[in-house]
Amino acid sequence: MTNDDRDDHRHEERSGVMTIMDTTLRDALRALKLSGMLETLDARLAQAHGGELGHLEFLQTLCQDEITRRDTVAFQRRLARAKFEQQVTLEEFDFTASPKLPAAQIRDLAALRWLHTGESVILFGPVGVGKTHVAQALGHLAIRQGANVRFAKTSRILADLAGGHADRTWAAVCASWYVPTCSSSTTSRCAS
Repeated sequence: MTNDDRDDHRHEERSGVMTIMDTTLRDALRALKLSGMLETLDARLAQAHGGELGHLEFLQTLCQDEITRRDTVAFQRRLARAKFEQQVTLEEFDFTASPKLPAAQIRDLAALRWLHTGESVILFGPVGVGKTHVAQALGHLAIRQGANVRFAKTSRILADLAGGHADRTWAAVCASWYVPTCSSSTTSRCAS
């Protein structure tokens, strides 16, 4: 047996061991529901084999991949639960198109101090000034901070509550509108 044959044989043994270990690792990641690690495992193994990542860096990077995936999934879930009419942000709002809106106050609301102190924000005013955009944008900001948000126009909330009163499901309807962190709504008229 030549040196080249021995090297090939050792490589085959290592490949067989790596394949078994690789399969076992993938099965373990699936069992632990660590799909973020599973999705990036090949790329991270390549980095480790290439000498870009040491043992500890490899593990830290895989863990960060999992955290990133979970954060993304949680963000998408909160975004879907919010039931926004449109995906809008405050950064894209044109304050010059609605000079009647108090831009400084809205930018102050964007700091979300009201959210952290448990206060509520109700936007009201004439039709077409941007209340719905601002409400959804504030909700989007709150979601980015990890809050749960539910968006609805006031007319929709009142219709649901009235329907619940009529068919005696009012308590269930009220409970369905309860969001522990943030609720965002707009109205065009304010009744006295």
